[in-house]
Amino acid sequence: MTKPEILLIEPMMPEIEKQLDAAYTVHRFTSLAQLKDIAGRIRGIATGGATGVPQAVMDSLPALEIIAINGIGTDAVNLKEARQRNIHVTTTPGVLTDDVADMAIGLIISLLRGLPAGDRYVRDGEWGQKAAPPLGRKVTGKKLGIVGMGQVGRAIAHRARSFAMPVSYTDLRDLELKDYAFVSDLKKLARSSEILVIAASGGAGSRHLVNREVIDALGPDGFLINVARGSVVDEQALAQALDAGTLGGAGLDVFEHEPEVPEALRQSSRVVLQPHRASATVETRLAMGNLVVKNLAAHFADESLLTAVI
Repeated sequence: MTKPEILLIEPMMPEIEKQLDAAYTVHRFTSLAQLKDIAGRIRGIATGGATGVPQAVMDSLPALEIIAINGIGTDAVNLKEARQRNIHVTTTPGVLTDDVADMAIGLIISLLRGLPAGDRYVRDGEWGQKAAPPLGRKVTGKKLGIVGMGQVGRAIAHRARSFAMPVSYTDLRDLELKDYAFVSDLKKLARSSEILVIAASGGAGSRHLVNREVIDALGPDGFLINVARGSVVDEQALAQALDAGTLGGAGLDVFEHEPEVPEALRQSSRVVLQPHRASATVETRLAMGNLVVKNLAAHFADESLLTAVI
């Protein structure tokens, strides 16, 4: 029996790629030119949330039936075209929620307590030789605002309660959540928060949702954390605020034009950076990959998809 042919755009864990190789003829994407002779045979794509499917790739695959995303973001896939062409799209919700929420809390602690600076101080042999790094800020009790109260936002709020943080949030509507105050206006939320965490979905609708006005509202004693999508934040306005000292600091796992990170952010002492690794644990990446495998298997067996977006 001939194996279905799929395109692997973003590498996955060896254990997952082994399963894909066993079930399919897997073409590992390198360039559009590579697709010239195989495009008509590609029926499925496995990719990551940040990478998605470049439009030129999608346009070149006339037989495409399913896009299985290893992640929860769909902003890098043309969902409108997918619907028009009856292409199924799946994601891996739920399994990465804990890790992303953990990363948000980790960035908060690292940023406010200055952990990277302390680490460098010890590693560089400066302890006892030079002045200690500046004092950090207390984490416990800080007023936390969350932008986007989906699964990840709620998991962050749950963890924040262990740090005695009063939690407020904004979303498309009041979700009537016990213990968490809804604030309809993002600028008002930023103004009343000491830490603002972004957990909103990416895409055109949320591009630069956190703009200069929101950053200014957060203020010189406020801290911005982003574990969602880089596009949600106006990066230029963020860099300028950090440079001017009108924002206290930022903890960023995502960026607007990954893997490019503005020099101003890379050089700022007010920033803690991560290379989009919120879900990067062995346990979670295996769980995500296995869900990709199961969604592809269900599709080609003409069974119901486990976690369909389309």
